[in-house]
Amino acid sequence: MKLNLGLFARLGLLVLAFAVSGQANAVKNGDYQRVKNAVIKIYSTITPPDYFTPWRLLNSQQSSGSGAVIAGQRILTNAHVVANASYLQVQKNGDPRKFLAYVDFVSHEADLAILKVQDPNFLKGIKPLSIGKLPEPLETVSVFGYPFGGNTLSITQGVLSRVEHQFYAHAGGYFLAGQIDAAINPGNSGGPVIVGDKIVGVVMQANTGSMAENLGYFVPPTVVRHILEDAEDGVADGFVNLGIRTQNLDSPSLRKAHQVKEEENGALVVKVFNGSVADGKLQPGDVILAIDDYPVAEDRSIEFRKNQRTNFKYALDQHHVGEEVKLTISRAGEVQTIAILARASRSNYSRVLAERFDRQPSYFIYGGVVFVPLNMNLIKRWGNNWHSKAPVDFLSARGQWRTPEKTELVVALKVLPADVNLGYHDWKNWVIETIDGQPIVDFKDFVAKLRASEGDFLRLADEDGFQIVLKRSEAEASEAKILARYRVPRPYSEDLAPAEAAPSP
Repeated sequence: MKLNLGLFARLGLLVLAFAVSGQANAVKNGDYQRVKNAVIKIYSTITPPDYFTPWRLLNSQQSSGSGAVIAGQRILTNAHVVANASYLQVQKNGDPRKFLAYVDFVSHEADLAILKVQDPNFLKGIKPLSIGKLPEPLETVSVFGYPFGGNTLSITQGVLSRVEHQFYAHAGGYFLAGQIDAAINPGNSGGPVIVGDKIVGVVMQANTGSMAENLGYFVPPTVVRHILEDAEDGVADGFVNLGIRTQNLDSPSLRKAHQVKEEENGALVVKVFNGSVADGKLQPGDVILAIDDYPVAEDRSIEFRKNQRTNFKYALDQHHVGEEVKLTISRAGEVQTIAILARASRSNYSRVLAERFDRQPSYFIYGGVVFVPLNMNLIKRWGNNWHSKAPVDFLSARGQWRTPEKTELVVALKVLPADVNLGYHDWKNWVIETIDGQPIVDFKDFVAKLRASEGDFLRLADEDGFQIVLKRSEAEASEAKILARYRVPRPYSEDLAPAEAAPSP
């Protein structure tokens, strides 16, 4: 299992991967053997890139998790179990042999992945498990998996205590999650939550904050089914996102200012992002009264099943790309209905790129200065306490929204000391605003402007006017020597190779 820590407001410290303690009463005796045979142990060799030195990999780590056999000779597990994996093996219960596996489909935002095994005989004789319905509160569930402390299958029990939207620790997605009021442990990540002989969830994360006891979370069936349907064509479309920001409408003065009638409730639209599906359809000041057939309350919640409420995002999560979302809104006191054709959502609308997995970092080196885009991978490289250890400029940038003029930030990460960059040897983690006086849209725009730049000097500046100036002839003449001195294989990442230098398909 791969441990991945994240600090979230209202949740405390979330740790990925788990198991619950107790007895397997939620599984009938006749179903026990079938479920037991369908639970798989997953061995991962994780080799993540080093975002402090983006041309290198970090040391490999061995971890393990759990999974369940589902229809189509597939294994359902967590994305964080296989993220950045360079080598995967799977093992059946009671069988000492390990078999090679690969990732067939992954949704990092929903923390789910589908594996397949190279040997077609691996799953022979195993009856796949089907996806059931979300349990009711206080209903007993069983968790199957391989937590640390032993090598054999562990079958434990918990009670469903709550269902509502939570932040998923792996990639920060915000989705419905089931809460189990039982202790959970590393190693059960990806293991099935079972009622009868059906999967009613995939164990995901635990809350280990100092004030929390026995709080574990699983991915519910609605999210699992969404990913399985998304995987049918092999293209990851993900979840839809209107591209708006809203706030609660529980202030009487706020309601009156936006002409909301006494019998009406909803979510106030405060921002519509350029280029989003809602651009041109919604506008700041609109009040979303309902999404499809779900009335929206003043706290932005909806009743997703009888006497149970969660964030209105639940209604959007039921849609796939290409489907139509119906909104009932109030605009200046007038009620109207609009339809929005759902498109794939952006990973986020911040200038700080969302965390990415299973790919190498982008970087560009010029005059010994290492340039990178600012993303959550870099910020989290400061460790589990990145909230307090990462540079303040990086952390505050997460609240800067993208605009057409600037979609991401460029950072001078560090300087590889040489004569050409004398005077800047201790500069690091420096956010750049302009290159030769021109504003920067994104990292690729920065690289394009750098390559096209002319003149004797390259001038870089931040928003306060501080500068790095490099003499162009010296920077170009010293490139090979600097790369050799610091054992850098090439001056840029593969995704930034010039078209004429790009490798043939």
